[in-house]
Amino acid sequence: MPQSVKRLKINFKTLEEFKKFKEFGIQELSMIDDLQANMIEDNTFSPFYGIYFGDKLIARMSLYQTPAKYDQYFNPPQDYLELWKLEVLPGYQKMGFGKALVDYAKSYNMPIKTNPRMNSRPFFEKMGFEPVHYEMERDRGEEPLVWYPKGVTPQ
Repeated sequence: MPQSVKRLKINFKTLEEFKKFKEFGIQELSMIDDLQANMIEDNTFSPFYGIYFGDKLIARMSLYQTPAKYDQYFNPPQDYLELWKLEVLPGYQKMGFGKALVDYAKSYNMPIKTNPRMNSRPFFEKMGFEPVHYEMERDRGEEPLVWYPKGVTPQ
């Protein structure tokens, strides 16, 4: 049964755990740089959330809040969440951990935008995310999916 979602601390242990995920990239490397410069401590704000199975990080995502002034997706325009890097380690997939992360993001009751990798689109659609009407200027080659909380509609 999925354990609770936790905000991940920015520390070397978390970074070691991240190396096990396929989507290991620039965000994590910048965290390493910050750590090595001793600018970040355990309790610094982290955009990453995860689920541990025992002491092993098995699922993670990042959540960023985007201010209403940049909202081009939701009506009324408002602050919304961008969900990135949702990933569950092989061997732990199809056990509800990804759903637990998405449900956690939805618990903020804010609209959510994500740019899923092709193989994760069906998962997000099953979680209630919908495609947006593509706009060249706004979407720039991305095909975002969005989730609308009650009372929110497309722009």
